[in-house]
Amino acid sequence: MLLDLLLPIDVAGDLIERTASTPAVLQAMQLSLAPVFLLVGIGSIMNVMMARLIWVAGRIERLDDQLGRGSGTPATPELAWLRDRQKLARRAIMFSTAAAVIISLVIALLFASTYVEAKLGTAITVLWIATVGCLITALVFFFRETLLASRGLEER
Repeated sequence: MLLDLLLPIDVAGDLIERTASTPAVLQAMQLSLAPVFLLVGIGSIMNVMMARLIWVAGRIERLDDQLGRGSGTPATPELAWLRDRQKLARRAIMFSTAAAVIISLVIALLFASTYVEAKLGTAITVLWIATVGCLITALVFFFRETLLASRGLEER
């Protein structure tokens, strides 16, 4: 077996013995169920954020093209408003992505904790708190972007 070539015999046998238990795999999957649901939720939120960012970026491009051709009235107030929205949406997506990466690490550690003897609870807790912190920050930026959008250009 390839694993025996890469690892000493005792380590390969021990690794296979630890991971062969179906109940241990089931326990690892059950432990990672809540973080997986959070990851799905983060993905859904990011989908909405990306749609808004794409619309804003498209509108900025159209206005830039109009200004470049010299047609119509100058849209600099609208461009500034759109760029502010774009900046907020980008930050919301950045923090959402960070939350998704961190929660993925939590899932990996929860799964690994079934098979290793090292105590990973503190690391998992810290990463979980970091995930929620990033998610809250992302939602605050998203809230600010939607608030700016709902107020419109006239109230600026």
